[in-house]
Amino acid sequence: MPKATERSAKLQRDTKETQIGGELRIEGRGRYEISTGIRFLDHMLELFAKHGGFDLKLTAKGDLDVDQHHTVEDAGIVIGQLFSQALGDRKGINRAGYFVLPMDETLAVVAVDLGGRPALVYKDRVKVRLVGDLQSELLEDFFGGFVHHAGANLHAKVLYGRSNHHKVEAIFKCWARAMRYACSTDERLKDQLPSTKGLL
Repeated sequence: MPKATERSAKLQRDTKETQIGGELRIEGRGRYEISTGIRFLDHMLELFAKHGGFDLKLTAKGDLDVDQHHTVEDAGIVIGQLFSQALGDRKGINRAGYFVLPMDETLAVVAVDLGGRPALVYKDRVKVRLVGDLQSELLEDFFGGFVHHAGANLHAKVLYGRSNHHKVEAIFKCWARAMRYACSTDERLKDQLPSTKGLL
C-alpha cells in the first residue's frame, strides 16, 4: 500500500486497437516493469522511470501487425492519464521544470509546465525511419498523447548530435528530470495552486 503522502495512480485503457494497463507512483525509486512490444520504446520508458525517480508499470498489447502508431500514441495517452490522476488537484507542486542534458556528442533540452493546458513543440533532429525497432516519426505522437492527457506544455529539442539513439535518449532523460522537478512539491506552498488564476 502506498503511504498517504505518496501520489499514485492505476488504470486500464482498452480500445479496439490497444489494451494498456499502467501504474505510477510519483514518489518512487525508479523501478519499472515495461512491456509494449516495441523494445526501443520499452528502453526509453525504463530510462524515464529511472531518471525521474518514478515507479512505473506499463503493459501494452496493440495491433503491431497493422502499424506501431496506435501502441505508441496510446502509451503516451496512458502515461499522461496516470500523471494527471496521481497529481490530483496539483496543489503545492512546482508545476514547471526543465533540464538540459549532454548524451555524449548530443545535447538536448526539455521544458514542461503542468498548468493544465496541452501544447507540444517537438524537434528531435532524427533523420532515420527507425531507431532500434521504433518508427521514429511516432515519437511526436507519443508526446502529443502525453500532453493532451496530462494537461501539460512540453517543449523538447535536440540542439545538436550525431547518433539518433543518443538524440532520443537525451530527450527522454531530460523529460524525466523536468517532470521530476515539476511534480515535486514546495512545503511553503503546499495548500496553494501554482496559478494566480486560482484554477488549473
